[in-house]
Amino acid sequence: MEPKVIAERAAKLGFPAVALTDRNGLYAAMAFTEACVAKGVQPIVGAMLAVARPSQMGSAVDWLVLLAKDEQGYSNLCHLVSSAHLDRPVELDPHVPFSALEAMSDGLIAMTAGSEGALARLLSENQKGKAATYLDRLHACFTDRLYVEIIRRNDPVEEASEEALIELAYERDLPLIATNPAAYSDPSFHAAHDAMLCIAQSAYIESNDRHTSSPEAWLKDSAAMAELFVDLPEALANTAIVAQRCSVGAPKRRPILPRLSDHEDEQLRADAHAGLDSRLTGRTDEEKESYRERLDFEIDVITRMGFAGYFLIVADFIKWAKAHDIPVGPGRGSGAGSVVAWALTITDLDPLALNLLFERFLNPERVSMPDFDIDFCETRRDEVISYVQQKYGRDRVAQIITFGRLKARAVLKDTGRVLQMSYGHVDRIAKMIPNHPTDPWTLERSLNGVSELAAEYKGDSDVRRLIDLAMKLEGLPRHASTHAAGVVIGDRRLDDLVPMYRDPRSDMPVTQFDMKYVEAAGLVKFDFLGLKTLSVLKEAERLLGEQGVSVNFSALTWDDEEVYELLQRGDTVGVFQLESEGMRRTLAAVRPTSFGDIIALVSLYRPGPMDNIPLFGDRKNGRAAIEYPHAMLEEVLKETYGIFVYQEQVMQAAQVLAGYSLGEADLLRRAMGKKIQSEMDAQRARFVEGCASHNITSAKASELFDLIDKFAGYGFNKSHAAAYALVAYHTGWLKAHHRPEFYAASMSFDMTQTDKLALFVEDMRRGEVECLPPCINASEAAFSVADGKVRYALGALKGVGEKAMEALVAEREERGRSSRWTISRNASIRAFSIAGRSRALRPLAHSTPSLLTARPSLHLPRPSLLTRLAPRNSARAVSTVCSEAARPRSPRSDSPRSSNGRLRSEWRPSGIPSAFTSPPIPSTRTATCWKRTRRRPLRSSPISRCRRKVARARSWRASSRKRAGGRLRRAAATSWPL
Repeated sequence: MEPKVIAERAAKLGFPAVALTDRNGLYAAMAFTEACVAKGVQPIVGAMLAVARPSQMGSAVDWLVLLAKDEQGYSNLCHLVSSAHLDRPVELDPHVPFSALEAMSDGLIAMTAGSEGALARLLSENQKGKAATYLDRLHACFTDRLYVEIIRRNDPVEEASEEALIELAYERDLPLIATNPAAYSDPSFHAAHDAMLCIAQSAYIESNDRHTSSPEAWLKDSAAMAELFVDLPEALANTAIVAQRCSVGAPKRRPILPRLSDHEDEQLRADAHAGLDSRLTGRTDEEKESYRERLDFEIDVITRMGFAGYFLIVADFIKWAKAHDIPVGPGRGSGAGSVVAWALTITDLDPLALNLLFERFLNPERVSMPDFDIDFCETRRDEVISYVQQKYGRDRVAQIITFGRLKARAVLKDTGRVLQMSYGHVDRIAKMIPNHPTDPWTLERSLNGVSELAAEYKGDSDVRRLIDLAMKLEGLPRHASTHAAGVVIGDRRLDDLVPMYRDPRSDMPVTQFDMKYVEAAGLVKFDFLGLKTLSVLKEAERLLGEQGVSVNFSALTWDDEEVYELLQRGDTVGVFQLESEGMRRTLAAVRPTSFGDIIALVSLYRPGPMDNIPLFGDRKNGRAAIEYPHAMLEEVLKETYGIFVYQEQVMQAAQVLAGYSLGEADLLRRAMGKKIQSEMDAQRARFVEGCASHNITSAKASELFDLIDKFAGYGFNKSHAAAYALVAYHTGWLKAHHRPEFYAASMSFDMTQTDKLALFVEDMRRGEVECLPPCINASEAAFSVADGKVRYALGALKGVGEKAMEALVAEREERGRSSRWTISRNASIRAFSIAGRSRALRPLAHSTPSLLTARPSLHLPRPSLLTRLAPRNSARAVSTVCSEAARPRSPRSDSPRSSNGRLRSEWRPSGIPSAFTSPPIPSTRTATCWKRTRRRPLRSSPISRCRRKVARARSWRASSRKRAGGRLRRAAATSWPL
């Protein structure tokens, strides 16, 4: 159940309080507290904790219900659930030892967890002595805060242990408590919950050996519970007593940041002024004065809002990254509008030169945390996060959890799988649901809006059952993962503030609260984003450096004519943000001539504002007159030819027309974005009143308000667009001036995407850049440049693996290039394979006719022979060895036809087109095999012949393996020349 559903259901049933107990977690504690308070229901925050029994009682792990009684209890609960994930061996399920429970029981109320607790399990197994001992340990730990839980859900363990449980409680004068742990809101959801358990267990509904949902696990009302426990009225009464004793929810806190110094405000002011002086070297005193005024204004706002530490922390790890030659982006989001950020080198865009607004980033009239989204080189981002962990402490830095939810198509496929329906049938149904990234359709909307789906639902009972179950599960959490970029930093151990979780794919701790609630809990989020384009630019810089060409992208001017000619041609394959086919057509139509045009196009090319692109292009190129909504808006809209494009223009229009401060204008922009009618009415009255002071009639003012409101709905953040436009300009400059290096660097980071490689190869052909075929003695693991030509990468061959090719290149560098490669059991190159049917280079052969006559340079022997050379039980048996065919070939090998005049059948290594290969020189055995193949009459298609050859070769290999025996295995232990 979602927290809102629990709160709504509890309020509807008239419950004064309700408890939420996730297993080994407090994932929804913050959302649950918020939802309950909104509905007037007291939230009780708790968890079901897995606890290992004391060593003398065995190694079993049982569950125990813990409820936070006060703030100390909530803190201890955070520590315990965090310890369950972080302090146990990775190979074991999350749990805590009993000793941890004894050390952190203060402020916690414990309940024995019914059939899932140690007491009921031991009693159901007739181990009353151990059960009594365990209960005594619990009683000593929790004293008057321990309740013996009685649950009646027709569970065999509960029924077998209930009488003994009650007897033990009475013997020790321990209170009983009656509960009905609920997994869903009402009985109609039982089938859907059972399906959900099957999805989680990867099981089928019809399977017998699986955990099933209890039909009694629904949120029962007071009457149903009174009837169920009519013989134990005191157990029911104790539920109200527990609710009265629990008086804490998940707390909200103001932002908590580590302190870099005791005088952060003074340090920020000094660092910012020093950085600004460095940025303004060579400027006139008059120019410097305007920057200093803006800087002082921003520093006053930042220090007054208490965010000096945030700026210093961000500046610190960015300076560290730059000092260690890790590429950092120019900025992303509204932070690029801050002069302080520019002075501290957090961003690299001059806010005054581009007319960017600080108030769009940090509004003194609306207190909210600043948020810098920082791009780092994709391959070295983890180094920056490691630096932050080392600086502030591993227990004070963590990533943020995120929850994957069951969307319409996914929930249909998952539900169809557990129902054991045909995959093809379910997939066909799922594809009927419209899949728009910006406008996702729900199942209910699809049933009402897609006639084919509605017809299937009405006409097929299996489809009806599938969709009915899926609709109940849609939107529920399916799994937990780690946020791609979010990192939090605290001034103390993070489990003092929030519960922690361990992602099995990472050794870095993760918060159990998601991005929304982790900030409400007091932690400040920092975004460490990985941007592949920065890695591409760095790789291109390295390739150019090998040729003695030094490039400093940050020093480039923005008026390079060759770059704009490239953009005007739409020659932007691989250029950041400008590479889509639609954008290339837009560039050719608009014909940008300035950096401002690039910013505008990055902002316009998205749903909504895209409709203004033709008008923008016509006005820019003189095909249409430039008109302004009002004469006072000319300065605001001049750079975009009278069209509202940016959110900042909406703010400036309100300032110019109605006398808003920029802080008030930001509130107006947000109100227009939210479309809350009451706020809109208040803002309209304020806007009309302000316009009257500039002699604008109320009718005209209302018309302008509606116009601004229309554009505010999809206006783009100019600061963000400007930062992305700068990266786009850098990649465009690289392509315009150094095409080979641009292609080599770009393709090196897309080696696993064969379609993308084919697109680059085709673009190389148009740009008259030659692509050399892969060569065992010349190619690198990644793409490289040789004499102005791009050399295809060995790692891009499908099926070989980049790491294996790096090992091969290292071996080649160590031993030198040779015409003959050997392999032995002790070779440092363990294994690499090109045995799969690859299409990695077929696009290269088809799209580059000039390469079809190139001299073959990569030759590989038949895999059937070399597979036999490896030891029989070797886990890393070599499948294929690459060899440069420098030795003379036999006439039979060179001849395209056999002795009888028929076309020879050639084995070709997978992933290499015929243009790059020739048949290897076979051994006696392989020649015999080929001779048998050639005697058969030529029939059917080349593909059919190839399939028959593969089948015969496999059969021959299987029969010959036994004959080869020890001789081939002994030969594999020595160096075997090919």
